[in-house]
Amino acid sequence: MNSFSQTKAPYTALVSVLLILGFFINSFSQTQQREKPKLKDFGSSLKKLKWDPEKNQTIISQQGSRDDEDVITIETSLVTSDVLVTDRQGRPVRDLKATDFAVSEDGVPQQIGHFVLGDNVNLSRSIVLIIDYSRSQFPYIADSIEAAGVLVDQLGPKDRMAIVTDDVDLLVDFTNDKRALKKGLESLLERNRGAKSFLGVGGKRPRFGRSAQFSALMATLNEAFDEEDQNPVIVFQTDGDELEFLRNSIIVHEVPSGLPPEILREVQEEVEQKRRLQRSLVTEFSLDDVYRAAERSRATIYSIIPRTRLLDLTQDEQIKRLAAEDSRSVATWSEASSEKMRNSFKVLEEQRRKRLTPEILQARIDQELKIQHSLVDLAKMSGGWAEFLETKSQTATIYNRILADLNLRYIIGYYPSNKNHDGKKRQITVEVKGHPEYVISSRKSYYAPGR
Repeated sequence: MNSFSQTKAPYTALVSVLLILGFFINSFSQTQQREKPKLKDFGSSLKKLKWDPEKNQTIISQQGSRDDEDVITIETSLVTSDVLVTDRQGRPVRDLKATDFAVSEDGVPQQIGHFVLGDNVNLSRSIVLIIDYSRSQFPYIADSIEAAGVLVDQLGPKDRMAIVTDDVDLLVDFTNDKRALKKGLESLLERNRGAKSFLGVGGKRPRFGRSAQFSALMATLNEAFDEEDQNPVIVFQTDGDELEFLRNSIIVHEVPSGLPPEILREVQEEVEQKRRLQRSLVTEFSLDDVYRAAERSRATIYSIIPRTRLLDLTQDEQIKRLAAEDSRSVATWSEASSEKMRNSFKVLEEQRRKRLTPEILQARIDQELKIQHSLVDLAKMSGGWAEFLETKSQTATIYNRILADLNLRYIIGYYPSNKNHDGKKRQITVEVKGHPEYVISSRKSYYAPGR
C-alpha cells in the first residue's frame, strides 16, 4: 500500500463516520421537530369494524380503507414501556439507571436499547384527552372542565395534546397551543349550559354528548398514534355508561326478584325497554376488543371517573354514597332549570324514591360496580391508574398527579430478540435488579407486528 493509500484510509473512515453521525443527528433533529400528522376523518376506523360471531371478536373490514397518502408505514421493532417504580409505601423510586432494570419478553431476557427519564425536557408526549359531556355528566361537567384545564396548564413545551368528545368528535387536533385547548374545553361547558333568550330572541338549548365514550376510545386507540409516538398517553374522563351497549356486554338487564306486586309490572316494562334499546344500539366491538386495542396502541391510560366511588365499600356505605350522588344530581339539574321544571323535578324525585326498593337499589349498585371495575381494569392493564372525581376540591390534585406520574416514569425500550412478525401477544416483565420489594407499574404485554 502506498503512502497516499495509507493516508487516505483513515481519512475516508473519518469522513464516513462524520457522514453517518451527521445523518443520525439530522434524523434525530427531524424526529424532534416532527409535526404530528393531522387526524383526518376521525372516527372512520369504527366504520370498518365488523363483529365476527364465530371468532367472538371484531374484525377490520378492508372496504373503505384510507388512501395511500394517508397511510404511515414505519418499519421498526422497538418496544417501549413507561415504567413507574415505587416502594411498598407507594413512594416513587428515583435516580435509577438503565443498568438497574431487567426486562424479559415471554421469559427471555432482552437488551435495553432505549432509556429516557419521564421528566426529560426533550421528551415529546402525545396526549389525548377523551372527555364525556353527556347528560349523565351534567352535575360534574364544570368540575371536569376545570380539572382538564389544570392538565393543559401543566403541559411541557414539547407535549402535544388533542381533545376528543363522547360524540366521537375531534374537538381539538394535536397541538401545544394551550389557548386553543382551553377554548375547546370551554366550548363544551357552553354547550351544556346553553344560553337564555333575550326578549324571546335567540337563545340555545343545552347540548349534551351522546355517551359514546368507549367508541371514542376505540377510535383514538386505532387512529391517534403512530410508531413515532414513543410516549402515547390517554386521559379517559368518563362515567363509562356506554359499556352496556358493547358486544357481549357484562351488563345484563333483569327484573330483580322479590319486588312488591304494585311495581312489578312497571319494572318489567322498563327492563324490556332497556333490552330493546341495548339491542338496537349495540356496537361492533366488545370490551375485550377495547382491551386488545389498548395493548396494540402502547398507550398509557388514566381513567378519571366523575362519579361517586362504590368500589371496596360495604353495602351500607354504597347505599349512602349513591343517595348523596342522587341528591347532588337533582340539585344541579333543578338549579339549572326554570321554576316550572324544578316543580316537575320534585314530583319525579318523589316518585323515584317510592319505587327505590332494596332490590332495585342493589341492581343499580351492581351495574355501577361493573362499569367502575371496567374503567379501573382498563387503566391498570395499560400501566396507568384510575381515580374518582367526586368533589371540586379534587380537580387540581388528580391532574397534577397525572403529570407528576408521567415525569417520574422511566421510558424503557428494547429490540425484541424474537423477530417473528406473527401478530401474537407477548408478555413483558420489568424488574429492578436486587429489589423484589419494589412495585412496578407498566405495560404487561403487547402484540407483535403482523406479516
